[in-house]
Amino acid sequence: MKNIQLGKSGLNSSRFIYGCMRITGDNSSADRAKGKLALRTAIEAGYNHFDHADIYAGGLSESLFAEVLKENPGLREQLIITSKAGIRIENTPNPGDPKCYDFSRDYLVNSVDGILKRLEIETLDMFLLHRPDYLFHAAEVADTLMQLHSAGKVKHFGVSNFTPSQLSLLQSALPLPLMVNQVEINIHNINSFTDGTLDQCQQLGITPVAWCPLGGVAYSAWGNTFSAADEQRIENELTLQAEKYQCQPWQVILAWLLKHPAQICPIIGSTTPERILAAKQSLELDYSREDWYRLLEARNGEPVP
Repeated sequence: MKNIQLGKSGLNSSRFIYGCMRITGDNSSADRAKGKLALRTAIEAGYNHFDHADIYAGGLSESLFAEVLKENPGLREQLIITSKAGIRIENTPNPGDPKCYDFSRDYLVNSVDGILKRLEIETLDMFLLHRPDYLFHAAEVADTLMQLHSAGKVKHFGVSNFTPSQLSLLQSALPLPLMVNQVEINIHNINSFTDGTLDQCQQLGITPVAWCPLGGVAYSAWGNTFSAADEQRIENELTLQAEKYQCQPWQVILAWLLKHPAQICPIIGSTTPERILAAKQSLELDYSREDWYRLLEARNGEPVP
């Protein structure tokens, strides 16, 4: 496994981050055992960074992770544990409440307390604001984050799904540097290439983390807009490149993301041990600029201007 420093944190993270959203499955004994095996496989394969959120399986993903931590008392200090909050599901705290985003002080502080309790740890290595609250007041949110930091509950902070202007706004009020921006990046959603997100990451030394990196290839992308012809062009190009690099098409996609100079860290969310291990092969591919643009051309259906 190759490693990378997250932002300016000094945290030495595996280049692939293991995503814990699906580790509980349907929460049956069989699926929970499968999730634990996936976590152990990732740890043994060199993944040292694990991504959570308070809404993943309603908090059960964090509780299951705590059980794996208990198996090895020294494991906690070897890992980077990230979690997120800020999405409030409908009917909470009161019946009839809509689903919304909430960066209010009480909500964030209580969310972090709940995360720490479920994970059974004292401090999060990194806490991310999950989706931008349209009503967030930058100074108030920054003050809340500093409160969490001063209390020893969170070491570092980042954001998820923030636009460059939203990140800049929060950073202007926060004394501590934001370390990551976790956004969707895949062959279907390449907005971060053109909307300034990856430019800002390079400029400020922020690490971009890609959720759903295999969207549009290994599984359907969110809000898929590809036509059958689009999918066929991409499949044809991926087949050619997979043959060239002696790997699987989905491994080519990971190499395509890794090629970007912003040093994207993809989140691997598979619970299949073989895939968790196989993802590492993409780190070794000597992926060329020309093939990067061939895949982009296949995606767009035309050469770059």
